[in-house]
Amino acid sequence: MEKIIKEKSQFLKIWLRNTYGVKRKSQTQSTTQHSQENSEKQENPPAQVLKIVPEHIPLQEPESMPMQEHEHETAMRECIEAGLFDPQWYRETYSIDFEDDFAIFSDYLTKSRFSPVNPSPAFDSETYLRENIDVFHHQISPLYHYINNGKIEGRTHGPAINRWSPREILTPERTIGEKAKTLKIAICLHIFYDDFIDRFAQALDAFPVEIDLLLTLAKEEFTDHARNTLGGHPRVNKTEIRIVPNRGRNFGPMLVEYSKEIKEYDLFCHLHSKKSLFSGKEQTQWADYLTEYLLRDPNIISGVLNSFAEDEKLGLYYPTTFWMMPVWVNHVTMNVPFIREWEKALDLPPGTEFISYPVGGMFWARPEALDGVIREGWEYDDFPAEPLPNDGSMLHALERVLGSLVEGKGYKQFFYYPTTGQFTTDQSYTTSSYRGTIEQHLPAIQAHACISFDVFDTLVRREYTVADYAKLKLGKHLCEQGMVDDPHDFMKLRNSAEFELRKRANFQGDVVIDDIYKELGAKLGISEADADGLMRKEFELDLEMILPKNEMVELFNHLGSVGHKLWVISDSYYTREQVGLMLRKVGIAVPYRLLVSSTEQKRKDNGSMWAMIKQDLAQEGIDRHLHIGDNVVADAQRPGDIGLTTFHILHPMEKWQALGFPKVLRGSDALDEGQILKWGKLVSQVGRNPFIGE
Repeated sequence: MEKIIKEKSQFLKIWLRNTYGVKRKSQTQSTTQHSQENSEKQENPPAQVLKIVPEHIPLQEPESMPMQEHEHETAMRECIEAGLFDPQWYRETYSIDFEDDFAIFSDYLTKSRFSPVNPSPAFDSETYLRENIDVFHHQISPLYHYINNGKIEGRTHGPAINRWSPREILTPERTIGEKAKTLKIAICLHIFYDDFIDRFAQALDAFPVEIDLLLTLAKEEFTDHARNTLGGHPRVNKTEIRIVPNRGRNFGPMLVEYSKEIKEYDLFCHLHSKKSLFSGKEQTQWADYLTEYLLRDPNIISGVLNSFAEDEKLGLYYPTTFWMMPVWVNHVTMNVPFIREWEKALDLPPGTEFISYPVGGMFWARPEALDGVIREGWEYDDFPAEPLPNDGSMLHALERVLGSLVEGKGYKQFFYYPTTGQFTTDQSYTTSSYRGTIEQHLPAIQAHACISFDVFDTLVRREYTVADYAKLKLGKHLCEQGMVDDPHDFMKLRNSAEFELRKRANFQGDVVIDDIYKELGAKLGISEADADGLMRKEFELDLEMILPKNEMVELFNHLGSVGHKLWVISDSYYTREQVGLMLRKVGIAVPYRLLVSSTEQKRKDNGSMWAMIKQDLAQEGIDRHLHIGDNVVADAQRPGDIGLTTFHILHPMEKWQALGFPKVLRGSDALDEGQILKWGKLVSQVGRNPFIGE
């Protein structure tokens, strides 16, 4: 272990010179385990950080200024004297035997470029990077930047924040154990970008055991480089190389080429080259984060392998979701139909909206825990051809069903949470960003001149939660009058009429409730006047059950009273006037612009409404706009894709799930009136305030 520490310390000194090229010294790698010293940390931070980033001195490229080692040591002493770097605290929190204080400082500087580790209770790395996004994009350690530039520029920092405290803690040894040494291990690497050959080889330098490599390469010309660099690595026993087509992203090549071989191992790790270009330069922080906690850090990897060796019920491991992803990233998003297909193929029950899964598709697993996916017989034609959308495909769905597949076979998932340095089986991290209060978010929300809101489950809620309950009640009413035989049959007929109209319009624009009932009237053989009466009855039944989301309505009225421009945007077959009546009922009392899909013939969930909104914002000269809503796709993902700022809040059912309550109102139960009456009102009450912990 001492030899590894010294080797890593020397390597990091070289790395720091090349990376930081400014005024500091060097780095060592290691990892994290947390003592329970949280008394000085802030509790219940805002769920999402929204801040207008001020103009600052342009950052210099790190390579432009040579760095001297003694200057780096000077900086470390400066941080210690300022109370921002506490070597003993860091050593205890991230429980590694460091060579000296300089090695501790180096470890922090390395990891804090891409991971939310803190140097002391006095400095929160994540907050500094979120509030100074230019520092994040330049991949500079937050404390390093603050000492060199931020303090001079007037940028601020805050104490370490306790964003999430995992329960169900695992405490494996952080040096490789004897049982773990006996595991037969394969590492499957898919290389699309050839510079990752060197990155992965470097990540294996301190790997605690020897492994076999199963490589898939996107190009033939990568072969010699891969064979010489990875195949000749001292930690590698055996190497297999396959040249693969650009089909199936990272999963297809692994499953087609190596499913049979993987079954011969006790454990396998799957990684792939991941890049993104943002702000004009290559962004590797997500890839660095995953590589660090899946491959590079011997302290963490020893903990992972020891955990698998000691507990045969652990089936899948990955670090908690990359902290700079959107708060809703653990949601199923637009993948629901593809997920349902996987669930049917793998004989899994329907999952929930927020799920724990390896975001990015990289993980460790027991082959038998993924039986059904790890199987022979895969062909490249089983996977969709490129180009693929950014989200919403069978491959995006596949990574989202891995956790439920493992659990369906009686295994457990476990995770590493870098901020506290703990291994855990606690899945509540998936919604931990929704903790907080409206008051905590108010200053950030008010920083925007124009604020738009969704309607249903954002400003208003339904008394019994279920959106179709008004249709079911109307069906009961018609059943009592002898017009239909079964209320559920009426509801199916009514929804079928709506679908037929959408299909007839080639799913362009939107439908309006008047036209739905004209179509339905023809199916029922009644007059247009009678059909119009049924339409009004459905709306009246729904309006009767509309209640305010009190805190959100108060927020809306407050923003209007202090001069903010307010827009309300809804995807609905109700008319603009009908939606306006609902808003009036719940107490909306300030001026606003109302945009309803049935009137505008544009929808949020397909992006057409947002294209119009973006154009309107530009025409009105509004450059600080924020949208608030509960639907991940329509209110967050779609507008975010075109550069609009969003603030996602939890739907009542999602908050119910996040609080750990039983699964209710799903599948056939969602249309069972007994279940609706039993659970619907309670779910609606729980979800009235969208934040957890309020």
